[in-house]
This record gives sequence, structure tokens and C-alpha cells, in this order.
Amino acid sequence: MEVCEHAVVHGSAAVAAAIDLYTRCSLRLLPRADDEAGAAVLELDLRDHGLTFSWPCARLHEALLTEEVAGAQEARPCSPDRMASIARLLEEHEIPEAKIWLSAGLSAFLFLYTSILGSDLPMGSGLGSSAAFCVSMSGALLTAAGMVAAVGGISSKGTGWELVGKDDLELVNQWAFQGEKIIHGKPSGIDNTVSTFGSTIKFKKGELTNLKSRNPIKMLITDTRVGRNTKALVAGVSERASRHSDAMASVFHAVNSISEEVSSLVELAANDEIAITSKEEKLAELMEMNQGLLQCMGVSHSSIETVLRTTLKFNLVSKLTGAGGGGCVLTLIPTLLSNLVLEKVIAELESQSFRCFIVEVGGQGFQVCQGGCSCFNGDVV
Repeated sequence: MEVCEHAVVHGSAAVAAAIDLYTRCSLRLLPRADDEAGAAVLELDLRDHGLTFSWPCARLHEALLTEEVAGAQEARPCSPDRMASIARLLEEHEIPEAKIWLSAGLSAFLFLYTSILGSDLPMGSGLGSSAAFCVSMSGALLTAAGMVAAVGGISSKGTGWELVGKDDLELVNQWAFQGEKIIHGKPSGIDNTVSTFGSTIKFKKGELTNLKSRNPIKMLITDTRVGRNTKALVAGVSERASRHSDAMASVFHAVNSISEEVSSLVELAANDEIAITSKEEKLAELMEMNQGLLQCMGVSHSSIETVLRTTLKFNLVSKLTGAGGGGCVLTLIPTLLSNLVLEKVIAELESQSFRCFIVEVGGQGFQVCQGGCSCFNGDVV
């Protein structure tokens, strides 16, 4: 849940929360004989998309590891020279213009891999989805590099998953943000932060405040299946702000006020049915106002408006999340909403070729699993 990333870029506060849908990164470093060093290959397997990419390690070393590697203790931005080298590596795979999202993700992967692991270790082989990708990839690589370690506590996600200390999480977050900058240009930092730390947060000008949710909040997420270019959308909002500076300043101020009120609502304890209903009605009103402001920013889309109209028929309030321009839409699920009504909403949305998920707000952040995880085979991070 997010209110709202575009305004964060321009200094307003936003509230965001993790949800119980996860991105998993499996990292396998295969031992090799000395005489096989020149033939070693780095392989990236994107299982959900059925795509596999590989690069000879010698080629990576030649293209990306000739500049001095300062170590992974401090996250560093991608230099123009390294970005150009990465672009040349991707040209070899002939990725079509229509899949710019794939090219951006692969660029972030190559930057994070070569920056964190460097040449000292043997080289083996999107609801903030790009941020989740960068967080999971950064965390896995930092763990393999010995820079991040589990603190021993077992998370509630499942057998074998362990928690990570605050300082290590901050390092993961810093590297993930560098990956996000490659993908999005000028991201707010909120997506990678909430993916790293989990729970519910208020985020303003880089400052993070943890919010303690007093009551469970459930959302229906509708994936419009419409792709978007976050970098272009962020740039479009900035251009509109330049053309209409006073009007857009008022919009950003209103978003900030909504975020502050949502923060207070999240932490407000509702102890009976009447109080819970009142809290949810206020949250729904704030979501409705936020959606109107996002429309003022020019980041809505016909597919999003279709979802809004559909859920409104059932007296449910929705808003876009993330950069807009397609992507996903959040719909608040009131505690007293019957399962029958919810099933009808989902059925109507899915009849329009949308995809729906029910989630609980405030999921966990980055965790590690080494060795015998129930979700993977083999030695993984």
C-alpha cells in the first residue's frame, strides 16, 4: 500500500507497507576446477518468465571489472562508463525495444553482481517488483560476499528463513537503491526500503519512520496486466510540476497531508466493530482523495479507471499504486465485507482479463535461507 511515490520524489511524505507476496532469489556458486576458469559462466534464470541469460565470466571481467573495486561495504552509484559497458553486454542479447523493463532489470543485475562480488569470489554459473528484485538480489550477493549474515531468529515466513540485523538490512537497502536507480532513473527509495525492512513505514526525504499497525488491513490487488515505464512516468510528473509549479505544489502538499493522516490511522487502535468500521471508512476516504490527486498528476490509465468503476459498483474504494500508468490497483477490503460480495468483485474483474490477489498489509522484509530451504533445492541464499 502506497500513498504516493510520485509525491515522495518531490518531498512529500508517503506511507507504504509490505504485503505477503514475495520475490525469491536463489544464488548458487558452483565450485570449479582451475583449468575451467576461462570457461566459467554467469547465468541468470528468470523462472517466472521462462527466460535464461548467460555471460562468460571472462567477458564480464573484461567489460566491467577493469575499474577499481572498492568493496561492498558501501553502496556506490553506477558510473556512466560502467553503464555503457553494461549496455554493450545487453546488446549481445538483442532485447527488443518493447521489453525495456527486461533490459533495465538485467542492467541492475549485472551492476549489483559485479559490484558486490567483484572478482574476488568464484563467479558461478513488478508492486515494487523491481525493488523486490533488487533487494533479493543485493541481499543474496551480500550474503555470498560475507557482508550480510542472519542473526539467528527464525521468521514466520517458513522453515529455514532467518532474520537479518538492522545494520545489514541498511546495507542491503543501499545497494538495492542503486539497482533501482538503474531501472527507474530517479526513484523515491520507498519501494526498496519497504521491501527491505517490511511492515508499514512512513517515508519522507529519505527518513524512515516505522508504524505499528494496530488492526489488520486487507487489500484486493488487481493486476491490470498493462506494462508501464516508471522512469518515463516519474519524468512526466516532474515536467508537469515545472509547467504548473503552483498548482502541482498544492497537489504534493495535499498528498503529504493525506500521508500524515494515514500514518495516524494505521497506529490508531480500534477495539470494537464500530471503531474498526469508522477507521476503515476514514482510510477509504483518504484513498479516494489520493487517487484524485494521482489523476491530477497525470499517472492514471484507462485500465485503472476500469478497475475503479468496477469496484465502485460494490461500494468499494480503490486507488492505483506505484508509478501508475497501468500496473496494479489497491482496493480496501472492509472487515465486514462478505465473502460472497468479494467473490463477485473478483469474478467481474477477472472477466475483464485482470488478475486478482488478496493480501494482508504489513508483511515481512528481507530474510535469508541458506542450505536446506523448503522452497529451493540445493545450496541457496
